[in-house]
Order: sequence, then structure tokens, then C-alpha cells
Amino acid sequence: MEKKKFYVNMGTQEVSQIKYGNNQDFIIHATEEEVILLREKLNDMDQANTRAFFRAHVPIMSYHNDKSNDDYDGGMTGAYQMLYDLGDEEAKEHIESMGILSDRHL
Repeated sequence: MEKKKFYVNMGTQEVSQIKYGNNQDFIIHATEEEVILLREKLNDMDQANTRAFFRAHVPIMSYHNDKSNDDYDGGMTGAYQMLYDLGDEEAKEHIESMGILSDRHL
């Protein structure tokens, strides 16, 4: 499959072929299937974040032992690994400087 250029903003979880506003936090070159997989990871992060929000309002549940937080963290790490694998040189350098994948093999 042909790889195309995509702009990714992790804050808004936007993945687009059109550069608009500040959506170019990361530039990746990916197939449609790879973008679908990235979108699924971002959607999973959003769902985990929503679950963690509701859990935060239940005082008897401890925050440090929460599957939703772990799911969100795992999804974020997986998404950044995909961005690293598919990203241009600037994206790779930025992700390396963040240290988010320091315990993974880049």
C-alpha cells in the first residue's frame, strides 16, 4: 500500500492529511491501515480517559491502582511508538527528547 503524509496532534488526537492550524505536532508517513490502527489507539486512550474521569469521582477507589489509568498510559505509549515508527526525522527526534519510550526499543 502507498504511504501518505499525515499530520498528527496528540493534544486534540487529530490525524489529518490536511495541515490546518496547529495540527502538525508530528508528521508521519503511513498507509490507510496504519492510520486506522493509530486512530484506534487514540480512541482507546479517549475511552480510558473517560473511565478514569468517572473513577476519580468515586472516593473509595484508589487512583494509583486503577486499570483505566494503566490503559491510558499503555495507549499513549503505543501511540507514541507508532508515531516514532512512522514519523519523519523531526518527529523521531522530538519523541526521543521526550523520553516517553525510554524503556522500549526504538
